[in-house]
Amino acid sequence: MKLASLALALIVAASPLASIAQDVTPSADEQILLKRVQTNKRGVYADYLKMTDAESKAFWPVYDEYEAQLKKIDDRYMAMINDFAAKYDTLTDAEATAMLKERLTLERKRVDLKAKYTDRIAKVLPGKKALRFSQLESRIDNLMRRNLYSIIPLA
Repeated sequence: MKLASLALALIVAASPLASIAQDVTPSADEQILLKRVQTNKRGVYADYLKMTDAESKAFWPVYDEYEAQLKKIDDRYMAMINDFAAKYDTLTDAEATAMLKERLTLERKRVDLKAKYTDRIAKVLPGKKALRFSQLESRIDNLMRRNLYSIIPLA
């Protein structure tokens, strides 16, 4: 067992760094979900959560608040990415440090917001549906970020 772990560690250590930045094309299922999310994210949640009328009535206002708050964070993040793209060839260490600080701040805000609203959603939906919401939100977020990160060059 230790030999297998050591062999795996050596293979990983010997791999060129370029392998880290391989093309990560989403699977067919992921591509379908990504396309649906880009077209109608609310529809994706409605399809997967299969809420009753009462659950829908309680869920959608909370979800809409969450999305509105999330949009503010995402807009700041996109502004930072656009700033990075504009300064890519002339980026200074000071600018890079400021961008790093902003990125970490936005990631923290995003996690805090997700936790706050997941708790609120867990109060208006049954446990399984609240968990499913959280799983969907993570899956969608991961797909969207992977899609975005695949086009952003390293500094």
